[in-house]
Amino acid sequence: MTEKMNVESFNLDHTKVRAPYVRLVGITEGQNGDKIHKYDIRFKQPNQEHMEMDALHSIEHLMAEKIRNHLDNVIDVGPMGCQTGFYLAVLNHDDYDEILSALENTFQDVLEADEVPACNEVQCGWAANHSLEGAKQIAQEILDRQDEWKDVFGEEA
Repeated sequence: MTEKMNVESFNLDHTKVRAPYVRLVGITEGQNGDKIHKYDIRFKQPNQEHMEMDALHSIEHLMAEKIRNHLDNVIDVGPMGCQTGFYLAVLNHDDYDEILSALENTFQDVLEADEVPACNEVQCGWAANHSLEGAKQIAQEILDRQDEWKDVFGEEA
């Protein structure tokens, strides 16, 4: 048996999940009762496919900027190093369906975008590495499979 690790995703059997999905990873409560809800937004099937870095970089910028138009109390949207998804952290927000709706609206915004926000050397640490078209392709792919977002382990298939 494998020893339980400190990082939640290291305890997840990545061979059992079926992307795409949106999964509540955990809830962290602060000293004053505030709660951070962390979500795993998985775009690609682990160990089988991944997002290309320029497209991932651009969808990161777009999601980070656009999701705040649809959802209050966003702490962060950050990519996974494995290039298969993102983490979303929100403060005091436990409505899963509202998270899904905000993601849908955010991905629609990506499809309608004319440029990648903050895609310049002043605001970005690797401004030359972006692909708006790649970001749009990723957004379209996940929207096309929106009916699968709640089914983390492919049980409803």
